[in-house]
Amino acid sequence: MDRDFVLSVMASPPPLTTDRLILRKLGVNDTKDMFEYSSDPDVTRYLTWKPHPNIRHTNRYLKGIDAAYADNRCFDWAITIKNTGKMIGTCGYTSFDFELDSVEVGYVLNPRYEGYGLMTEALGCVLNYAFGHLKARRAEGRFMVGNEKSRAVMERCGMKFETVRNGALYHDGRYIDVGLCSVLAEDYLNREVAKS
Repeated sequence: MDRDFVLSVMASPPPLTTDRLILRKLGVNDTKDMFEYSSDPDVTRYLTWKPHPNIRHTNRYLKGIDAAYADNRCFDWAITIKNTGKMIGTCGYTSFDFELDSVEVGYVLNPRYEGYGLMTEALGCVLNYAFGHLKARRAEGRFMVGNEKSRAVMERCGMKFETVRNGALYHDGRYIDVGLCSVLAEDYLNREVAKS
């Protein structure tokens, strides 16, 4: 991956589409929809951030999102339902390793939309973009042990479980075991060709 190219593209991520979704930049107009899930303790149970205490907190976060994109502190897309425009979560990259041509993916979904394959669809789109456009060689995702839903999404997208790193994350006053899944570009793209 070319660092300058990747960072310039992700400073203003382009819209991506799937059969049912549009992935686009986050904006302040997403405040209500984001607060709907970001205030839920069950949603943030396996995340490194705490529930948003009120809608003003969500609004402040989104007011700073353009600067976060421009400063390469945010690499997420808003996941929206194509036929309604409803924003139901985010999916994107949490980090890049330019020496290894690798990306780490991350995502969160409003639980009202679980069980329909929407996150699998969004993550597949984000992986396609990483391998096809950004020229990543490898993608990985991490999940707190116990979050089997997250692991299942990665595995449905062709990522393979690699390992558990015991006590690899210190969060909320305790050490947490972290699982790792990954996929190489050639394996992912060959799988996509075989599906079509």
